[in-house]
Amino acid sequence: MFPLATGQFGALPLMPVQAMTQQATRHARRVYVGGLSPTANEQSVATFFSQVMAAIGGNTAGPGDAVVNVYINHEKKFAFVEMRSVEEASNAMALDGIIFEGAPVKVRRPSDYNPSLAATLGPSQPSPNLNLAAVGLSPGSAGGLEGPDRIFVGGLPYYFTEVQIRELLESFGPLRGFDLVKDRETGNSKGYAFCVYQDLSVTDIACAALNGIKMGDKTLTVRRANQGATQPRPEQENILQHAQQQIALQRLILQPQGVPTKVVCLTQALSEDDLRDDEEYEDIVEDMKQEGGKHGVLVNVVIPRPNPNGEPLPGVGKVFLEYSDVEGSRKAQAAMNGRKFGENQVIAVFYPENKFAQGEYDA
Repeated sequence: MFPLATGQFGALPLMPVQAMTQQATRHARRVYVGGLSPTANEQSVATFFSQVMAAIGGNTAGPGDAVVNVYINHEKKFAFVEMRSVEEASNAMALDGIIFEGAPVKVRRPSDYNPSLAATLGPSQPSPNLNLAAVGLSPGSAGGLEGPDRIFVGGLPYYFTEVQIRELLESFGPLRGFDLVKDRETGNSKGYAFCVYQDLSVTDIACAALNGIKMGDKTLTVRRANQGATQPRPEQENILQHAQQQIALQRLILQPQGVPTKVVCLTQALSEDDLRDDEEYEDIVEDMKQEGGKHGVLVNVVIPRPNPNGEPLPGVGKVFLEYSDVEGSRKAQAAMNGRKFGENQVIAVFYPENKFAQGEYDA
């Protein structure tokens, strides 16, 4: 262990009762720091974490250094860093990925951390008011992923990006923490992730809505990381129904969209009201030509308009982009799928060339 000297670090000698309290809370006051450089030592780790805790506003136990003890395993390049308080240790969890001596380090809970016991001792999540930008971090990247409300998300297709997965999860609200687990050698996704929501009341809603959903050739497994599946309460049903509608939209955006053809159909892009005014319609056509032309040679742009007498017409609200070759349509579909057009999030799919040629826009 690395006991910080009283004179140098301002620590007060512990009385017997204080010592017993410190021992009982130690599992909740320590953080695991992995990936240390070979030159790291107890003093440098203690100084660094005390400084960054002060910089982000993470010190809550009064003046002085947040770190009271450091133990380093030099062979395995990790340390246990003991904080003064449970709250300061939870705030330190937001420092995951911080650069120390030229390399990012992992900040996790130690293996003896007891979430249910820790919940009775103080906050188990970092404060949302930490100034992480002061030390080059952004909130909600990977920190804050401990405790009973941590969610396991398994069965993710390997081609899903972090941005796509976050968009899916954020159908329920902003995330406090997110971590896509990757292979250390290749950097590729291992197909599972963990997250924690800022609003913990949506945890069970997200699990119930996402669990069992088909994504490509995979089926999602979504549950609290430390327990089995749970059911939402009756008062949560309306939120759940809305969230499932959002997920249906995200599934369309994330999944591969059919056999490539020369024609790309954009859905969810326009409303009937957008298409009634002649000048506005011409502007929309021109915008679509410019945007579509960025990805290949456009042969034709078709945007069906609503019937003046109010009768429904097939294809209204869709945009059809015909390219000279499949290479152009592939690039357009990949680039425009999930993009925003005005206030709408576009879904881009390949459209049958024979139906397009015959003016059939309702497929």
